[in-house]
Amino acid sequence: MSEPVALSQGPMFDGVDPPDPKLIDACVHCGFCLTTCPSYRVIGKETDSPRGRIYQMDALNQGQIALSPATVSHFDSCLGCLACVTACPSGVQYDRLIAATRPQIERNYPRSLWDRLYRQFLFTVFPYPGRLRPLLWPLWLYQRMGGKVRAWIRKRLEKVSPRLAAMESLMPPLQPEQLLPKQYPERIPAVGERRFRVGLVLGCVQRLFTPQVNEASIRVLTRNGCEVVIPPAQGCCAALPHHQGQLQQAKTLARQMMDAFAPYEPELDAILINASGCGHTLKEYGHLLGQDPVYKERAARFAAQVKDIQEFLAQVGLTTPLQPLQPEPLVLVYQDACHMLHGQRLSQEPRQLLRQIPGLELRDPVDAALCCGSSGVYNLLQPKVAAELGSQKVQNLLNTGAQGIVSANIGCRLQIQKHLDLQGRQGIPIVHPMELLDRAMSPQPGFQ
Repeated sequence: MSEPVALSQGPMFDGVDPPDPKLIDACVHCGFCLTTCPSYRVIGKETDSPRGRIYQMDALNQGQIALSPATVSHFDSCLGCLACVTACPSGVQYDRLIAATRPQIERNYPRSLWDRLYRQFLFTVFPYPGRLRPLLWPLWLYQRMGGKVRAWIRKRLEKVSPRLAAMESLMPPLQPEQLLPKQYPERIPAVGERRFRVGLVLGCVQRLFTPQVNEASIRVLTRNGCEVVIPPAQGCCAALPHHQGQLQQAKTLARQMMDAFAPYEPELDAILINASGCGHTLKEYGHLLGQDPVYKERAARFAAQVKDIQEFLAQVGLTTPLQPLQPEPLVLVYQDACHMLHGQRLSQEPRQLLRQIPGLELRDPVDAALCCGSSGVYNLLQPKVAAELGSQKVQNLLNTGAQGIVSANIGCRLQIQKHLDLQGRQGIPIVHPMELLDRAMSPQPGFQ
């Protein structure tokens, strides 16, 4: 990369938490991050790598380059998968750097009208289940139109807007029962003797598109001695806006989540989440609200209570016997979600749980740490790069010869299902680990 030309207008970032120069200086530009970076693997440009982006952050801090469309595109191409954080031998906190950069871009860079409107739609609708659910009705009717009509519409969408075409292609098949709100009891007692009392975060997109995951999670927890508390006022954890630099919205949603759990928090042994992207953000509340004089201490305590449901069950152990799943033996491949693997550093816990199911063989794909291209709403914002990554991920999963895929994140699940369909492999099922455990605890366990 050539030396930047000095500009006269000073720093391109404002003074509100710009990328920390000390964190920038920790990067020695060794290049270990390059092969782990999915955007670099697809695009092939140094400027679309973690090392290249850190170089640009420094130049922006110094006022040596402008916050131009080209510069912003290199930050927009970042999936935020955090694979580079795991790979870096110098311990560079790229997660902190990109989290500081994205809000700067949103405040200081004027996006095009269409880009602003599209992003506003995403962040006004998707983090709010009450707003998203009414849209399921026209989507359900649209899915009833038949394959030919939908294929015709999709081709037209691809010409008008690849982003809208990507959104259409990611919608999972909807069932009539998903169209109406699901009300959970505030407290669900443990089956038998209570060992723990836990809170459960329902998520926003997941509770609408794959409600069976929450239902399976509740059954698994209660069968293993947990009383489950579900605060009715809970909303989005803030992951979607937080990952894309919508800082004020993320902070507001985080405060609302904490307020929803506040009446129950003192009596809870843990606050559990079954979606990895949400879990990473929930565990970041202490940092997200670290400057909030009212919430910062509460946020640190809240974050300390958060555990992924697989992390929790692996620690406390299962008490309900697991039965073999039919067909036996059953061969499945486990897909590591990025914010579980790199963000929460959890990889063995899910495998330890699933391998307790008799007759289950769990395989790992080649390039397991490479992002599938979902990454929150990345596949809705950068569909071309996301499509290449999704195709590679699904091919690697299929190459294991497994009968099904295990995935613990709703975004990954939708992305993988899309690319299974594109490769004509619709018959390969995708399940959440809690769905597998639930079936293995049932009187007549079966995989399909």
